[in-house]
Amino acid sequence: MLTFRSMLGSLSVYRRLLNDNFFNPRRELEEQRKLPIIGHALAGTLAGWTVSFIAGPVEHIKARLQVQYQADKSKRLYSGPIDCTKKIFRNHGFRGLYHGLSATLLFRTFFCFWWGTYDIFTRALQNNTSLSAPAVNFWAGGLSAQIFWLTSYPSDVVKQRVMTDPLGADRRFPRWRDAAKTVYRENGLRGYWRGFVPCFLRAFPANAMALVAFEAVMRALPE
Repeated sequence: MLTFRSMLGSLSVYRRLLNDNFFNPRRELEEQRKLPIIGHALAGTLAGWTVSFIAGPVEHIKARLQVQYQADKSKRLYSGPIDCTKKIFRNHGFRGLYHGLSATLLFRTFFCFWWGTYDIFTRALQNNTSLSAPAVNFWAGGLSAQIFWLTSYPSDVVKQRVMTDPLGADRRFPRWRDAAKTVYRENGLRGYWRGFVPCFLRAFPANAMALVAFEAVMRALPE
């Protein structure tokens, strides 16, 4: 939830900064024009990179806990997220906590497709339907989230491999592309899409409702 709020907050800031300073600089007595689609896509990427520095360590800890398959909890290396964080920081410092940051940044670069298509769908629905504003936000939010996962999912699979790679001398993937090659060698192209269907189906309702709430708040705020 913190990650999603950070993304939407930084997205709004980048949209305004790009519109006011690059795409449509303010001039007296001129009506301010809307940010173009490319601006929304760029704001999405910048927001993705920004939130990566918040989400990176969280996703790293989560990934390591998820691959502890021992039925006997006493045999697991980490007893929980706090224990995992302490052990990684004690042995590897902040660099250890941010292990996989480059893969996280690459994955969130695809936010350009999410927020670029969100603007495309929003304009199309506003211009060609009589849907209410919340309904437009719902459909545009859900559809754009699915576009995002269609374009980004392989990079997310590779990111997970990087984040669960052993730390220290036993590291298998010194570079992102090393993990990508391993996924292909083990399972071919299908390996990049493992687990895609449930993720894709979940993306629409979850993000559609989140965008409805976000846009409602933005409309309620003063200009």
